[in-house]
Amino acid sequence: MRKFLLPYLTSPITVVGGLLSIGWLLVALLAPLLAPYDPIKTLVPLAQPGAANPAGGNFWLGTDMLGRDILSRLIYGARTVVVFATLATLAAYLVGVVLGLIAGYRRGRVDAVLSYVANVVLSFPVLVLYIVIIVVIGSSPFNIILAVTFGSAPAIFRIVRGITIDVASRDYVAAAITQGESVWRIMLFDILPNASGPLVVDFCLRLGYTAITIGTLGFLGLGLPPPTPDWGTMVNEGRGMAIAFPHLVIFPCLAISSLMLGLSLLADGLREVSEAQGRRL
Repeated sequence: MRKFLLPYLTSPITVVGGLLSIGWLLVALLAPLLAPYDPIKTLVPLAQPGAANPAGGNFWLGTDMLGRDILSRLIYGARTVVVFATLATLAAYLVGVVLGLIAGYRRGRVDAVLSYVANVVLSFPVLVLYIVIIVVIGSSPFNIILAVTFGSAPAIFRIVRGITIDVASRDYVAAAITQGESVWRIMLFDILPNASGPLVVDFCLRLGYTAITIGTLGFLGLGLPPPTPDWGTMVNEGRGMAIAFPHLVIFPCLAISSLMLGLSLLADGLREVSEAQGRRL
């Protein structure tokens, strides 16, 4: 295990990205323990960062116009973003990987139909596609996951399809076919593991894009219904008073940026380590 982890631990980019990503994951998991106040409770409206709470304690990041503690809302908002971004990305990968394996291995008419559908979906701007879906079916956690899955799965499909076409022509796949292994066993145990490297890197990047998407939908008023803490909704609520009370938008923006930066650095680090190991082989 130590030998496996050493290349990643010696990469500064991977370490910084991993610390930021894992840090927000821990914040999301430990939100009830870390948040100093109830994130939806009205306390003192528009308190400045560091202001004292008359009931005891401090508002370290201030409060919003409804008197809700911004630090508590950021902490609980991490749970919202991390959980739903992860679920949405996993759902998109489940659909994209399965269809990509089928298209790349079966080829023929199945490949042509699936590739045509994927190309049609990819012809639309992704954000516009998300907005149209949410407007049509409504805003809810399940619908956001559905929208992200529909918009992201075609790109994942194309990646998996291309790798499958390449790997399916190799000798060990031909040997598995000769031994009479089932199609699904060949796809899942002989082909998919060889696609894991690029897919892990893409997953980290796509997870960050999904987090940004959830924040953008919240900013546009299409995110999770209130009073659920949501970083994008916090920016939207505070933008009208940002000049007089800049803390209303600065801290949620920093939260979104740091999570995206962490996932991007992690993806870059994983790609560099993978390429370095490939050159040594």
